[in-house]
Amino acid sequence: MLVRTPATSANLGPGFDSLGLALTLYDDVEVELTGAGLAIEVDGEGAEVADRGDRHLIVKVLRRTFDVLDDLAGTGPARPAGLRLRCRNRIPHSRGLGSSSAAIVAGIVAARALHPAGSLLGEEAALRLATDIEGHPDNVAPCLAGGLTVAWTTWDGPKSVRLESKVTQVVALVPEQRLATERARGLLPETVPHGDAAANAGRAALLVAALTGGLDAGVLLDATEDRLHQDYRAPAMPESAALVGRLRDAGVPAVISGAGPAVLAFTTASRLDSMGREVGNGWHEHPLDVATRGARVMTGEPEIRG
Repeated sequence: MLVRTPATSANLGPGFDSLGLALTLYDDVEVELTGAGLAIEVDGEGAEVADRGDRHLIVKVLRRTFDVLDDLAGTGPARPAGLRLRCRNRIPHSRGLGSSSAAIVAGIVAARALHPAGSLLGEEAALRLATDIEGHPDNVAPCLAGGLTVAWTTWDGPKSVRLESKVTQVVALVPEQRLATERARGLLPETVPHGDAAANAGRAALLVAALTGGLDAGVLLDATEDRLHQDYRAPAMPESAALVGRLRDAGVPAVISGAGPAVLAFTTASRLDSMGREVGNGWHEHPLDVATRGARVMTGEPEIRG
């Protein structure tokens, strides 16, 4: 059984911990229930953690989701005695493109497909479980639903809505170096000036209007302005911060993707190709579309081949 999960970009500038976008860069995870043991194969990103065994993120999520479904079904444990896991990972790790969210969602979707009572775990419950594991809903929401999502948390847990983005093309600019999300979050202050918070609220609302209404690049440039997190995180990713500045000075709506250090530009690869000086060296360009579908079980697809 094969599950495909999209990369995601969160925040999108002013939408801190709330806005997210699914992108057409995918991880494929093949899961097979076996009689005993645990076998993990990883091709591509994250190959160095294939030997983590029970500590591998997807394995932990699979087993936790099976336990949740056991409780929902009330019919006794259905956790498999053994697992065989094969991953083809294309989403860069620790770059701000939702690799951990993709792994978490893959585990939940796979467990829901394999467990006899999988249908008992609805979309809202899946979002709640994914958020509980990840810590924030902004990446897991678009990974589950696809498209553009707005996520928030209430007393009853995380919620999200899916919107159709009329801006369909972006370019992810990915550096070689990684940055742990925990380190990036550790640079954020406990409080921010009221004026900055008010400015971001307005920009986030404008960004939703710009993405769903197909407004021009000038409006999108204004809409992606941020005062809450990017400047505070700049010391941990100076090259990324400088690239965002150069692109924005040239009129390209650009933001730090998630916690960074990847940069997301709302433009086309052909335009960036003509801006060699602004882009500079050391960046892997990934021209992407907005993924209209979230994580899903692939039917009629060949198995993963190394």
